[in-house]
Amino acid sequence: MTDFPYKFGTTFPPGSHSYQLMGQASSQRHRARVLVVDDNKTILKLMQDLLTSRGYDVVGVADAAQAEVEMRMHPPDLVLSDVIMPGKSGYELCHDIKNNPSTRLIPFVLITGLTDREDKLRGIEAGADDFLNKPIFPEELFARVKSLLKLKEFTDELETAESVLCTLGLSVESRDPYTEGHCERLARNASNLGRHLGLDAESIVALRRGGYLHDLGKIAVPDEILRKGTNLTPGEWAVMKQHPITGENICRPLKSLRLVLPIIRNHHEHSDGSGYPDGLRKPEIPLLSRVLQVVDVYDALRTARPYKHALSHEQAALTMHEEARRGFWDEDLVMDFFAMLEKQKQVA
Repeated sequence: MTDFPYKFGTTFPPGSHSYQLMGQASSQRHRARVLVVDDNKTILKLMQDLLTSRGYDVVGVADAAQAEVEMRMHPPDLVLSDVIMPGKSGYELCHDIKNNPSTRLIPFVLITGLTDREDKLRGIEAGADDFLNKPIFPEELFARVKSLLKLKEFTDELETAESVLCTLGLSVESRDPYTEGHCERLARNASNLGRHLGLDAESIVALRRGGYLHDLGKIAVPDEILRKGTNLTPGEWAVMKQHPITGENICRPLKSLRLVLPIIRNHHEHSDGSGYPDGLRKPEIPLLSRVLQVVDVYDALRTARPYKHALSHEQAALTMHEEARRGFWDEDLVMDFFAMLEKQKQVA
């Protein structure tokens, strides 16, 4: 059985997710950036002039293709887009932005001269946050923009709070000098397994975050217990078994982490009910918890510790299949995980 502490180090190369998280946590925007998309040059110029007069950093483009390029280079705080344009429509642009995890939280306003109820419904279905009707009245424009940018500011603060927690999770795990990159690998492998299983985008994001936050509660575990790693006394084991509950309590105030909370609390449960902290059995253990659990165990087996050697991929596979048969892990997910790794090997 491989139910010992899984810990990781603190090497964060530029471009890595944890590096980006820390950058997000420390950066602040001083001037809101607004992207205006309209193929009518007169309206585009008017919008730019009006918003610039209020102190906003305004970028104007003529179509959705240019908007997508601009968003990749310089993500805005707000998008104002015409509906009827050459090429991709404003509806389609909005739909694509709202279905991209990296841009879905950017407020999107559709500007239209269309007044039919069906047109508004189509915009709502695409994910639009608000509408502006033509002709545009400056005071209405300013009010809508100010309101949505305030919403974006709150969202950014929330994301910063998540980033701080993730960075704190990295700091907690860095207390073990023998592991390195565990967090990055868990975030990557868990989200990859989620995609392999066909899970929705929200679940995949939760799995990635869970890779960073699952052991956050170990912040309350003393070093002498955390570094011991094995042969814990009953009292020490009781302290260790509290870390999923502690981590859940730390993250609970952030509603955006609602899908991550079960991962944090239940990633040490076993399919036969012998895990902790709640003694759940397989049907009761949330799917995302079981997904992260599988990649967590694999990474622990493949990593050397002071008290054990690293197993080869083949040895880890045999161990996990055997432990799954004994009731520790979800046997179907173990098979799915190794099928995914084999598929990745063939593609590479």
